[in-house]
Amino acid sequence: MDFSRLTAYIDTLPTVGVPGCDLAVYRDHEQIYRHAAGHRDAEGTQPMRGDETYCLYSCTKVFTTCAAMQLIERGLMSLDDPVADYLPAYAHLTVKDGDGVRPAKRVMTVRHLMSMQSGLDYVLDSPALRRAIAELGPDATTRQLVEAKAGDPLLFEPGTDFMYSLSHDALAAVIEVVSGLRFGEYLKQNIFDPLGLHTVGFRLSEADQARLCAQYLFDPEQNRPVLQHGDINNYRLTPNYESGGAGLYSDVKDYITFADALASGGSRDGVRLLSPEMMQLWSANQLGPVARRSFDAWNRRGYSYALGVRTRVDTSIAGRGQIGEFGWDGAAGAWAMIDPVNHLSAYFAMHVRSYGYSYDVIHPTIRDLIYGGLE
Repeated sequence: MDFSRLTAYIDTLPTVGVPGCDLAVYRDHEQIYRHAAGHRDAEGTQPMRGDETYCLYSCTKVFTTCAAMQLIERGLMSLDDPVADYLPAYAHLTVKDGDGVRPAKRVMTVRHLMSMQSGLDYVLDSPALRRAIAELGPDATTRQLVEAKAGDPLLFEPGTDFMYSLSHDALAAVIEVVSGLRFGEYLKQNIFDPLGLHTVGFRLSEADQARLCAQYLFDPEQNRPVLQHGDINNYRLTPNYESGGAGLYSDVKDYITFADALASGGSRDGVRLLSPEMMQLWSANQLGPVARRSFDAWNRRGYSYALGVRTRVDTSIAGRGQIGEFGWDGAAGAWAMIDPVNHLSAYFAMHVRSYGYSYDVIHPTIRDLIYGGLE
């Protein structure tokens, strides 16, 4: 193995809008690469140490859909169960129709939530959510707000198209109903604690807060990242809301431990998260031609969308890789890669929101250099 080109590339990232970053790569439970570049603080005086915490944003979705797959494997729910079986408010959905709305003709299922084919949107201040937060106040819970979201019209009939949305927040509420546990508590009992993950969660301890990496927003007019002050995760709608789509914090160590378990047959150190068969189902393409065209607008070349994760379906385009490699990324540039064929996993952390260059260039370049280094 020779990862010298990968290291050289990571070292260039602070010069192209990434003040600090960290990459870990595992194979068969062994760390085969780790390198960080840049600084953890806004002043640029503290080099990255590797123990920084980050807002995961949409990298949360891999945990959420893993939890759903666990419940499916245990026979407690199925992919084609109607969402209304668990969240009664979803029994009477409406769909936008021109300038008006009409009753939905198709039933929304768990599969639709997981594959982003539900018809829900990602509008965090929609009329239904605004009303619910005004009525319920800061104590509003995940389930209460997700059920309120059913009052907003869908963008399309469930199962007919792909739209990135609050689907996985709704899935978190389903998990609460099925498990009888608050969503964060389910994750803690069934994923975090068994794997020995001590940082990942919906709330940071004081020590973890002190390790929070400086977070930025990329300003295209200035062509540079601008420091953001305080907690800017707007996906946590209330202090009680545990967003299945974007609410978790983690450090690199915890996330790569999770990814390594998934890449190594779904288990690590005697802890089985999922069977290999469920791993295959989780990462199987779910999109038909219409939905695939919508997903392709995201420019994840060589990929389609599975049950909450991108999945590699074509290695003849878009660089190196492995059919069946899957994972996702986050709003601040995080990127997770899970390759069950080669028992290979990677997790890249950075903290710059709204930086399209990270998805279009940085992530595929890192992936290509990882596979190139192995060769």
